[in-house]
Amino acid sequence: MPERTVFFVSDGTGIAAEALGKSVLAQFSSRPRHVRRPFVDNADKARAVVAEINAVAEAEGRRPIVFITLVHDDVRDIVAGSGCKALVLDMIRSFIEPLETEFGVKSNHRIGRFSDPAASPEYDGRIDAINFSLAHDDGQSARHLDSADVILVGVSRCGKTPTSLYLAMQHGIRAANYPLIPEDFERNRLPGVLESLKGKCFGLTIDPERLAQVRHERRPGSTYASLANCRREVRAAESLMQREGIEWLSSTHKSIEEIATTILRDLRPDRLVY
Repeated sequence: MPERTVFFVSDGTGIAAEALGKSVLAQFSSRPRHVRRPFVDNADKARAVVAEINAVAEAEGRRPIVFITLVHDDVRDIVAGSGCKALVLDMIRSFIEPLETEFGVKSNHRIGRFSDPAASPEYDGRIDAINFSLAHDDGQSARHLDSADVILVGVSRCGKTPTSLYLAMQHGIRAANYPLIPEDFERNRLPGVLESLKGKCFGLTIDPERLAQVRHERRPGSTYASLANCRREVRAAESLMQREGIEWLSSTHKSIEEIATTILRDLRPDRLVY
């Protein structure tokens, strides 16, 4: 399929349009150029975006693909109208209008995920979870660790921090992470602070070759980053987690989204129903 530019146009942040658009585009073996245009919430901004889209169409000699989440008809009609030289895929009309018919009511045409973040318990919960995860990153604090929903364990640089933050930001999960270090392997025991919290622990591991690459970016030429040391640490960590009965998976070939979903499924299945 020829390469082309894909626009994600929204009257909010554009995150939803981009997420769904990327999921659809992943079914095709192309690597399009992505352009996100958020907060397109009036006619002037809509016309400016259409001008940009048409300029790209002229320069590339093919229609851009445009995913839109625009709730106001006057704005949407400009971007989705005949004056836009693109293939426009309207997510609102694809999903909202059939649901209005099914429910027998009109939607509230609210822009964004939260109409008033200050009054949203869900939003407050996400902020609390993010603060918790930042405070409990890399074992820097054991205070209130028992209030964690999930505690990720594994060797240094195996993906614990980004997974913890993703769980907090996307799912409101109070996720801590705690490193397994050579002293733990010598004792062949979990860090003492985790002994009574094993039921909340989930392990991450990684291929030693990949771990060595990641560590070399941080400390090139060090023993910490050597392949032999990485093999030794990964082997010891997997053995320790298996002995302690802690579920674990490899982050080597999995996205953060896949890792987080697996953790939710195994440790907090209630968070998959809401």
